[in-house]
Amino acid sequence: MLFSGRAYPELAEEIAELTGVELTPTRAITYANSEIYVRFEESVRGSDAFVIQSHCAPVNEWMMEQLIMVDALKRASAKRITVVAPFYPYGRQDKKHLGREPISARLMADLFRAAGADRIMSVDLHAAQIQGFFNGPVDHLWALPALADYVVEKYGEDEITVVSPDAGRVRLADMWTDKLDCPLAIVHKRRDPDKANTVAVREVVGEVEGHTCLLVDDMIDTAGTICQAAEALLERGAKRVIAAATHPVLSGPAAQRLNESVFEEVIVTNTLPVTADIPKLTVISIAPLIAKAIHEVFEDGSVTSLFDGKG
Repeated sequence: MLFSGRAYPELAEEIAELTGVELTPTRAITYANSEIYVRFEESVRGSDAFVIQSHCAPVNEWMMEQLIMVDALKRASAKRITVVAPFYPYGRQDKKHLGREPISARLMADLFRAAGADRIMSVDLHAAQIQGFFNGPVDHLWALPALADYVVEKYGEDEITVVSPDAGRVRLADMWTDKLDCPLAIVHKRRDPDKANTVAVREVVGEVEGHTCLLVDDMIDTAGTICQAAEALLERGAKRVIAAATHPVLSGPAAQRLNESVFEEVIVTNTLPVTADIPKLTVISIAPLIAKAIHEVFEDGSVTSLFDGKG
Protein backbone atom coordinates (compact mmCIF):
# COMPACT_ATOMS: atom_id res chain seq x y z
CA MET A 1 0.00 0.00 0.00
CA LEU A 2 1.24 3.51 -0.87
CA PHE A 3 0.62 6.58 1.27
CA SER A 4 1.42 10.21 0.46
CA GLY A 5 2.04 13.18 2.70
CA ARG A 6 0.87 16.61 1.62
CA ALA A 7 4.29 18.14 0.87
CA TYR A 8 4.53 16.99 -2.77
CA PRO A 9 1.61 14.74 -3.75
CA GLU A 10 2.45 15.02 -7.47
CA LEU A 11 5.60 12.91 -7.02
CA ALA A 12 3.69 10.30 -5.01
CA GLU A 13 1.01 10.15 -7.70
CA GLU A 14 3.66 9.56 -10.38
CA ILE A 15 5.25 6.79 -8.30
CA ALA A 16 1.81 5.23 -7.75
CA GLU A 17 1.08 5.24 -11.48
CA LEU A 18 4.39 3.55 -12.27
CA THR A 19 3.92 0.87 -9.60
CA GLY A 20 0.31 0.25 -10.58
CA VAL A 21 -0.82 0.74 -6.98
CA GLU A 22 -3.28 3.48 -6.07
CA LEU A 23 -2.49 5.85 -3.22
CA THR A 24 -4.50 4.99 -0.13
CA PRO A 25 -7.13 7.65 0.62
CA THR A 26 -5.96 9.69 3.59
CA ARG A 27 -7.64 12.36 5.67
CA ALA A 28 -5.06 14.92 6.82
CA ILE A 29 -5.89 18.11 8.71
CA THR A 30 -3.76 20.91 10.13
CA TYR A 31 -5.61 22.45 13.05
CA ALA A 32 -5.63 26.16 13.85
CA ASN A 33 -2.85 25.72 16.42
CA SER A 34 -0.72 23.92 13.73
CA GLU A 35 -1.17 20.40 15.14
CA ILE A 36 -1.58 17.69 12.48
CA TYR A 37 -4.21 14.93 12.35
CA VAL A 38 -4.04 11.94 9.99
CA ARG A 39 -6.40 9.02 9.43
CA PHE A 40 -6.28 6.41 6.68
CA GLU A 41 -9.66 5.65 5.15
CA GLU A 42 -8.97 1.99 4.34
CA SER A 43 -7.77 -0.94 6.44
CA VAL A 44 -3.97 -1.28 6.47
CA ARG A 45 -3.77 -4.43 8.61
CA GLY A 46 -1.02 -6.76 7.40
CA SER A 47 0.06 -4.42 4.61
CA ASP A 48 3.54 -3.61 3.29
CA ALA A 49 3.26 0.17 3.69
CA PHE A 50 5.36 2.79 1.89
CA VAL A 51 4.97 6.34 3.24
CA ILE A 52 6.13 8.92 0.68
CA GLN A 53 6.99 12.44 1.82
CA SER A 54 9.23 15.12 0.29
CA HIS A 55 10.94 17.25 2.92
CA CYS A 56 10.76 20.69 1.35
CA ALA A 57 10.08 23.84 3.36
CA PRO A 58 8.63 23.89 5.97
CA VAL A 59 10.74 20.81 6.71
CA ASN A 60 9.66 20.45 10.33
CA GLU A 61 5.95 20.36 9.44
CA TRP A 62 6.37 17.68 6.77
CA MET A 63 8.68 15.65 8.99
CA MET A 64 6.09 15.69 11.75
CA GLU A 65 3.32 14.70 9.33
CA GLN A 66 5.33 11.71 8.13
CA LEU A 67 6.05 10.61 11.70
CA ILE A 68 2.34 10.80 12.53
CA MET A 69 1.50 8.76 9.42
CA VAL A 70 4.02 6.08 10.43
CA ASP A 71 2.61 6.00 13.97
CA ALA A 72 -0.94 5.63 12.61
CA LEU A 73 0.15 2.70 10.43
CA LYS A 74 1.95 1.00 13.30
CA ARG A 75 -1.09 1.28 15.53
CA ALA A 76 -3.31 -0.03 12.71
CA SER A 77 -1.21 -3.23 12.43
CA ALA A 78 0.66 -2.64 9.17
CA LYS A 79 3.08 -5.53 8.70
CA ARG A 80 6.09 -3.50 7.50
CA ILE A 81 6.50 0.27 7.20
CA THR A 82 9.00 1.88 4.82
CA VAL A 83 9.67 5.60 5.03
CA VAL A 84 10.26 6.98 1.52
CA ALA A 85 12.10 10.29 1.95
CA PRO A 86 13.64 11.23 -1.42
CA PHE A 87 15.44 14.15 0.25
CA TYR A 88 16.53 13.08 3.74
CA PRO A 89 15.63 15.78 6.31
CA TYR A 90 18.52 17.43 8.19
CA GLY A 91 20.98 15.39 6.12
CA ARG A 92 23.67 18.08 6.27
CA GLN A 93 23.83 17.89 10.06
CA ASP A 94 25.54 14.50 10.01
CA LYS A 95 28.43 15.15 12.42
CA LYS A 96 29.68 17.56 15.07
CA HIS A 97 32.01 20.30 13.88
CA LEU A 98 32.03 22.15 17.20
CA GLY A 99 31.19 21.39 20.81
CA ARG A 100 27.55 21.51 21.94
CA GLU A 101 26.20 20.84 18.43
CA PRO A 102 23.53 18.24 17.63
CA ILE A 103 23.78 15.44 15.09
CA SER A 104 20.32 16.11 13.72
CA ALA A 105 20.49 13.55 10.91
CA ARG A 106 20.85 10.84 13.57
CA LEU A 107 17.92 12.31 15.50
CA MET A 108 15.72 12.04 12.40
CA ALA A 109 16.58 8.34 12.08
CA ASP A 110 15.79 7.81 15.77
CA LEU A 111 12.44 9.56 15.35
CA PHE A 112 11.51 7.41 12.35
CA ARG A 113 12.41 4.29 14.34
CA ALA A 114 10.50 5.44 17.42
CA ALA A 115 7.42 6.14 15.31
CA GLY A 116 7.48 2.57 14.01
CA ALA A 117 9.39 2.60 10.71
CA ASP A 118 11.09 -0.66 9.73
CA ARG A 119 13.00 0.67 6.73
CA ILE A 120 14.12 3.95 5.12
CA MET A 121 14.43 4.67 1.41
CA SER A 122 16.19 7.85 0.25
CA VAL A 123 18.02 9.29 -2.74
CA ASP A 124 21.60 10.62 -2.69
CA LEU A 125 22.21 11.06 1.02
CA HIS A 126 24.44 14.03 1.78
CA ALA A 127 26.78 11.75 3.72
CA ALA A 128 27.04 7.96 3.41
CA GLN A 129 27.30 7.43 7.18
CA ILE A 130 23.63 8.41 7.58
CA GLN A 131 22.88 4.83 6.51
CA GLY A 132 24.34 3.71 9.84
CA PHE A 133 22.17 6.06 11.90
CA PHE A 134 19.06 3.93 11.41
CA ASN A 135 18.79 0.57 13.16
CA GLY A 136 17.33 -1.23 10.17
CA PRO A 137 17.66 -1.46 6.38
CA VAL A 138 18.39 1.77 4.50
CA ASP A 139 17.90 1.78 0.73
CA HIS A 140 20.28 4.46 -0.54
CA LEU A 141 19.31 5.15 -4.14
CA TRP A 142 21.37 7.07 -6.69
CA ALA A 143 20.11 9.60 -9.21
CA LEU A 144 23.44 9.66 -11.05
CA PRO A 145 22.47 7.15 -13.81
CA ALA A 146 19.34 9.12 -14.78
CA LEU A 147 21.17 12.45 -14.74
CA ALA A 148 24.18 11.04 -16.58
CA ASP A 149 22.01 9.51 -19.31
CA TYR A 150 20.53 12.94 -20.00
CA VAL A 151 23.98 14.58 -20.10
CA VAL A 152 25.32 11.93 -22.51
CA GLU A 153 22.30 12.24 -24.78
CA LYS A 154 22.54 16.03 -25.01
CA TYR A 155 26.26 16.75 -24.62
CA GLY A 156 27.85 13.42 -25.53
CA GLU A 157 29.62 14.85 -28.58
CA ASP A 158 31.40 17.49 -26.45
CA GLU A 159 34.70 17.18 -24.66
CA ILE A 160 33.34 17.07 -21.10
CA THR A 161 35.19 17.71 -17.87
CA VAL A 162 33.40 16.92 -14.61
CA VAL A 163 34.04 19.58 -11.99
CA SER A 164 33.63 19.46 -8.22
CA PRO A 165 32.50 22.89 -6.93
CA ASP A 166 34.53 22.43 -3.73
CA ALA A 167 36.75 19.91 -1.98
CA GLY A 168 33.83 18.29 -0.17
CA ARG A 169 32.18 16.99 -3.36
CA VAL A 170 35.25 15.36 -4.94
CA ARG A 171 34.04 11.83 -4.19
CA LEU A 172 30.75 12.50 -5.98
CA ALA A 173 32.56 14.10 -8.94
CA ASP A 174 34.84 11.07 -9.12
CA MET A 175 31.80 8.81 -9.51
CA TRP A 176 30.63 11.01 -12.38
CA THR A 177 34.00 10.70 -14.13
CA ASP A 178 33.75 6.90 -13.88
CA LYS A 179 30.27 7.03 -15.40
CA LEU A 180 31.16 9.43 -18.23
CA ASP A 181 34.78 8.30 -18.68
CA CYS A 182 36.07 11.86 -18.68
CA PRO A 183 38.61 13.97 -16.73
CA LEU A 184 38.06 15.63 -13.35
CA ALA A 185 38.68 19.20 -12.22
CA ILE A 186 38.21 20.85 -8.84
CA VAL A 187 37.34 24.43 -7.93
CA HIS A 188 39.38 25.25 -4.84
CA LYS A 189 38.53 28.23 -2.65
CA ARG A 190 41.25 30.07 -0.76
CA ARG A 191 41.44 33.42 0.97
CA ASP A 192 43.23 36.26 -0.79
CA PRO A 193 45.97 37.34 1.68
CA ASP A 194 45.93 40.88 0.25
CA LYS A 195 42.22 41.37 1.02
CA ALA A 196 41.89 40.19 4.58
CA ASN A 197 38.85 37.96 5.13
CA THR A 198 36.74 39.62 2.49
CA VAL A 199 37.34 38.05 -0.92
CA ALA A 200 37.69 34.37 -1.73
CA VAL A 201 39.87 33.54 -4.71
CA ARG A 202 38.77 30.41 -6.60
CA GLU A 203 41.48 28.36 -8.22
CA VAL A 204 40.68 25.68 -10.78
CA VAL A 205 42.72 22.49 -10.51
CA GLY A 206 42.54 20.56 -13.77
CA GLU A 207 42.22 21.20 -17.51
CA VAL A 208 39.01 23.04 -18.46
CA GLU A 209 39.96 25.31 -21.35
CA GLY A 210 37.81 24.61 -24.40
CA HIS A 211 35.82 21.94 -22.55
CA THR A 212 32.15 21.66 -21.64
CA CYS A 213 32.37 21.77 -17.85
CA LEU A 214 29.82 19.83 -15.82
CA LEU A 215 29.58 21.03 -12.21
CA VAL A 216 28.09 18.30 -10.01
CA ASP A 217 26.66 18.40 -6.51
CA ASP A 218 24.11 16.50 -4.44
CA MET A 219 21.95 19.60 -3.94
CA ILE A 220 21.55 23.24 -4.90
CA ASP A 221 20.41 25.30 -1.93
CA THR A 222 21.08 29.05 -2.22
CA ALA A 223 23.19 28.41 -5.37
CA GLY A 224 25.99 30.76 -4.25
CA THR A 225 28.86 28.26 -4.35
CA ILE A 226 27.94 26.63 -7.64
CA CYS A 227 27.31 29.94 -9.44
CA GLN A 228 30.68 31.34 -8.32
CA ALA A 229 32.37 28.12 -9.40
CA ALA A 230 30.77 28.45 -12.85
CA GLU A 231 32.15 31.97 -13.24
CA ALA A 232 35.63 30.75 -12.30
CA LEU A 233 35.44 28.06 -14.98
CA LEU A 234 34.47 30.50 -17.71
CA GLU A 235 37.31 32.79 -16.65
CA ARG A 236 39.66 29.81 -17.17
CA GLY A 237 38.45 29.34 -20.74
CA ALA A 238 35.68 26.78 -20.42
CA LYS A 239 33.62 26.45 -23.60
CA ARG A 240 30.39 26.39 -21.60
CA VAL A 241 29.24 25.39 -18.12
CA ILE A 242 26.33 23.17 -17.14
CA ALA A 243 25.38 21.75 -13.75
CA ALA A 244 23.76 18.57 -12.44
CA ALA A 245 22.42 18.09 -8.93
CA THR A 246 19.91 15.70 -7.40
CA HIS A 247 18.03 17.90 -4.93
CA PRO A 248 16.67 21.34 -5.97
CA VAL A 249 16.37 22.89 -2.51
CA LEU A 250 16.51 26.38 -4.09
CA SER A 251 16.25 28.51 -0.96
CA GLY A 252 16.23 32.31 -0.77
CA PRO A 253 18.11 33.93 -3.67
CA ALA A 254 18.70 30.67 -5.57
CA ALA A 255 16.24 31.33 -8.41
CA GLN A 256 17.60 34.81 -9.08
CA ARG A 257 21.20 33.62 -8.92
CA LEU A 258 20.58 30.77 -11.36
CA ASN A 259 18.66 33.02 -13.76
CA GLU A 260 21.52 35.54 -13.73
CA SER A 261 24.26 32.89 -13.81
CA VAL A 262 26.57 31.88 -16.66
CA PHE A 263 25.12 28.37 -16.74
CA GLU A 264 23.81 27.15 -20.07
CA GLU A 265 21.65 24.54 -18.30
CA VAL A 266 21.06 23.27 -14.77
CA ILE A 267 19.81 19.68 -14.52
CA VAL A 268 18.06 18.46 -11.36
CA THR A 269 15.56 15.76 -10.33
CA ASN A 270 12.14 16.16 -8.73
CA THR A 271 12.99 14.81 -5.27
CA LEU A 272 11.68 18.23 -4.18
CA PRO A 273 9.03 20.40 -5.86
CA VAL A 274 10.31 23.27 -8.01
CA THR A 275 7.99 26.26 -7.85
CA ALA A 276 10.30 29.05 -9.01
CA ASP A 277 10.46 30.20 -12.64
CA ILE A 278 13.96 29.20 -13.76
CA PRO A 279 14.14 28.79 -17.57
CA LYS A 280 17.64 27.24 -17.38
CA LEU A 281 16.36 24.43 -15.14
CA THR A 282 15.69 20.97 -16.56
CA VAL A 283 13.91 18.54 -14.22
CA ILE A 284 14.41 14.78 -14.60
CA SER A 285 11.84 12.60 -12.84
CA ILE A 286 13.10 10.42 -10.00
CA ALA A 287 9.77 8.54 -9.85
CA PRO A 288 10.88 5.58 -12.05
CA LEU A 289 13.86 4.92 -9.75
CA ILE A 290 11.75 5.05 -6.58
CA ALA A 291 8.99 2.95 -8.14
CA LYS A 292 11.53 0.30 -9.13
CA ALA A 293 13.02 0.28 -5.64
CA ILE A 294 9.57 -0.06 -4.03
CA HIS A 295 8.80 -2.98 -6.34
CA GLU A 296 12.09 -4.72 -5.47
CA VAL A 297 11.59 -4.23 -1.72
CA PHE A 298 8.00 -5.48 -1.89
CA GLU A 299 9.03 -8.55 -3.91
CA ASP A 300 12.08 -9.15 -1.67
CA GLY A 301 14.23 -8.68 -4.75
CA SER A 302 17.65 -7.04 -5.16
CA VAL A 303 18.14 -3.29 -4.99
CA THR A 304 21.94 -3.42 -5.11
CA SER A 305 22.09 -1.98 -8.61
CA LEU A 306 20.16 1.05 -7.34
CA PHE A 307 22.68 1.61 -4.53
CA ASP A 308 25.95 1.79 -6.41
CA GLY A 309 25.26 4.66 -8.81
CA LYS A 310 25.95 2.50 -11.85
CA GLY A 311 22.33 1.73 -12.74
